[in-house]
Amino acid sequence: MRASRRWYVPWRSLVGLVALAVLAGGAWTGRLPVVLALTYGAASALAFAMYGIDKWAARTDRWRTAEQTLHLVGLLGGWPGALLAQDVFRHKSRKAEFQVVFWVFVVVNLVIVAWAVATGHLPAIGHLRR
Repeated sequence: MRASRRWYVPWRSLVGLVALAVLAGGAWTGRLPVVLALTYGAASALAFAMYGIDKWAARTDRWRTAEQTLHLVGLLGGWPGALLAQDVFRHKSRKAEFQVVFWVFVVVNLVIVAWAVATGHLPAIGHLRR
């Protein structure tokens, strides 16, 4: 029997899932362009797969995915999926330098999207709204 068992709260997964739910809800209600939610969903699926493949590559001493590539996919909207992958695969979640860049890119992504929505740049694709 283990002497102590630490409780793990998958906060990254929670943040990623909430972000995707907010995007889906915004698209469903017409407050956000559907294409925005689809872009985040597709980029998140890609990021999740890339983190999983990179974790496998790290364990099997294979060709790795460049950190810059993981960051780029996160910046382009894949950060919710990357957060899920960091929890599920326990990959890149403890490397401080990676995390700093990752979170800077999340903030940059959110600021750009908020600006585009607030200034009406995204409604230019409003015909894709639900």
